[in-house]
Amino acid sequence: MSEQPAKKSEAKKRKRINVRKPDVMAKVEAEVSNHYKSSVVEKLREHGGEVKLGKTTIKLAQQFGFCYGVERAIDLAYASRKVFENNPIYLIGEIIHNPEVNRQLKEMDIVSLPWEEMNEQYDALTEDDVVIVPAFGAPTSFIEKIEERGASIVDTTCGDVMKVWRRVRTYAKEGYTSIIHGKAGHEETLATASHALGKEKNGHYLIILTLDDTDFVCDYISGKISDADFMSRFGEKNVSVGFNPSTHLKQVGVANQTTMLKSETEEIQRRIMAVVNERDGSAGNCQVFDTICGATQERQDALFEMLKDPMDILLVVGGYNSSNTAHLVEIGQEELPTFFIRDADCIESLEQIVHFDLEQKSEITTKYNNLLNQDKHVVVGITAGASCPNNLIENTILRVCQLRGISKSEILDR
Repeated sequence: MSEQPAKKSEAKKRKRINVRKPDVMAKVEAEVSNHYKSSVVEKLREHGGEVKLGKTTIKLAQQFGFCYGVERAIDLAYASRKVFENNPIYLIGEIIHNPEVNRQLKEMDIVSLPWEEMNEQYDALTEDDVVIVPAFGAPTSFIEKIEERGASIVDTTCGDVMKVWRRVRTYAKEGYTSIIHGKAGHEETLATASHALGKEKNGHYLIILTLDDTDFVCDYISGKISDADFMSRFGEKNVSVGFNPSTHLKQVGVANQTTMLKSETEEIQRRIMAVVNERDGSAGNCQVFDTICGATQERQDALFEMLKDPMDILLVVGGYNSSNTAHLVEIGQEELPTFFIRDADCIESLEQIVHFDLEQKSEITTKYNNLLNQDKHVVVGITAGASCPNNLIENTILRVCQLRGISKSEILDR
């Protein structure tokens, strides 16, 4: 009798599935290329990322668009449908933060599950179901529930994200509280916070977003702020269950959402290490580790490089909920008129652009009288976050050229 429950439990816990079979991936590569490739983008790359046509110069950042982790996640999602042709396939939230890519998956009958909290759909999963874990990863409780239900798992979590998870689990094991630089409501940060609890689920974390948050934490460590004021500021969503600042900020380790601004994360590390050193006489009770995604940093560095040359306007293409894309917008808008656009349709005319405003956190329409005027020479810079496909970048280039009286053939014939 005692053996039956064990067998049932063993059957329920399905292993993660490897869908990267050579024959499958060959078909996937062709399909993905068909959906997202761009002859125009390739032509600009041939010309060092810049093309001049009459009074119009288009400049592309040297690094932009899909990174390896995003390409891998998309490939695995497409492969899942080919391997499990007749099975129900679910996806936790979105595979990446780009509406075009998620639309393609929806058309493959891949159904999105809630990512902020589990609901009855998770309880209804069966052994016939397949669940895709997105590039951001997912909280450990979600994975445990899916395994408990016996569904198959296709894990597309980015390797850079998993590197952060290993770090925060080490913090927990050594008794350090993870201070996570990230957005409390972001999929990746939620997943990282769950791993910061450690294997024994007794670790702790604090999520901070800004340098102002950092200074508040530093003031607390310096004894300038009460426990009550500290908890009032950060609330339940930014700390682990049972978090007590007087206990859990004695030993801290800094980590981050991989798509944050590297310079900001480094400054947060510096300030926290300095205040711990001031409190304890040494920095031994503070650990730091570089967990910024390489692709995120490459795109930020490439934009900084592009901004060294004069431009009239910068278009940043990507999903409005993409963290790494938003940071490119922040960098650009310090230097010149910068527009965060979802796709080419946002460029309504030479005088009017629909774009996402980071401060208002909503889409707005901005009118300019002379920004893209056909009568003057204009330099248009274009970049995109790590989750933006090349076909959307091409459409943006073509829309600008169309408004400036330039055809696609004129670009391709260069």
